[in-house]
Amino acid sequence: MSERVAVVGVGAIGGLVAAELIAAGADVTLCSRSPLDRLVVERDEHPRDFAVETVTDPADAGPARFVVVALKAQDSAHAAPWLARLAGPQDTTVVVIQNGVEHDQRLAPHAVVPAIINTAVERLAPGRLKHGSGDTLTLADRPGAREFAAMLDGSAVKTALEPDFTTAAWRKLFANLAGNPLTTITQRRSEVFQVPEAVELARRVLEEALPVGRAEGARLTDDDPQRTVDFLSALPPDVGSSMLYDRLNGRPLEIDALVGAVIRAGRRHDLPTPRAETLHALLTALRRSSVRHS
Repeated sequence: MSERVAVVGVGAIGGLVAAELIAAGADVTLCSRSPLDRLVVERDEHPRDFAVETVTDPADAGPARFVVVALKAQDSAHAAPWLARLAGPQDTTVVVIQNGVEHDQRLAPHAVVPAIINTAVERLAPGRLKHGSGDTLTLADRPGAREFAAMLDGSAVKTALEPDFTTAAWRKLFANLAGNPLTTITQRRSEVFQVPEAVELARRVLEEALPVGRAEGARLTDDDPQRTVDFLSALPPDVGSSMLYDRLNGRPLEIDALVGAVIRAGRRHDLPTPRAETLHALLTALRRSSVRHS
């Protein structure tokens, strides 16, 4: 008998993970503000199209063995009423798949398995996704993580258990810190990283963040900034970022988790972050402009 999994937040990431859990045979319930009847993932290999069950009111939810929280970082508070109904006192594993490095703080007081996913997936419409590239879900090696990873065996998502999750999360944050702001500010996809000046800016932002990540306990190397820039430059030119998609669709931007986290960590360790602060200011101005014109 398959274990029950509840997925809170059925956007691009939550929808993709939910579809792969269903493909692997899990009993999945979608927890969403709006009802969905199908979940579709468009891609050349392993496309998905499933009828799904959606719960729209936390009061109608019951305990689940696994809960996946895939809300954007700024929406984490919306998980609380769901977790109050879904998370049992002892046997529920809460997997938090979010950008950034502050998973535990956002979902406190719940004990969670923080996770990051390296994938490019675009939400075309509610319940309809387009997967571009990337397929690795990295989970902190904590109780329950191995059992959750096993549920994705045979799916199109590869899982990895990471004992040094701090380093893994900061490496993912590096890609987001350089990739998301520059694509969002310019409204260009990954082809912007063919522009030498953009590549140089990305490198300098990451070189600034390097000592900050190290001060936070991440085992980053001197090669990480260049390695990240090389990764971004090698992406297919039509791959967008989650923040770019949010700007194009008038949704809130994930500024605080991707840029603000670096600034806060820098202040904790008395390390300067002027480039990150500049990106934060520009993105905040974009956000306020979009609110005025919406």
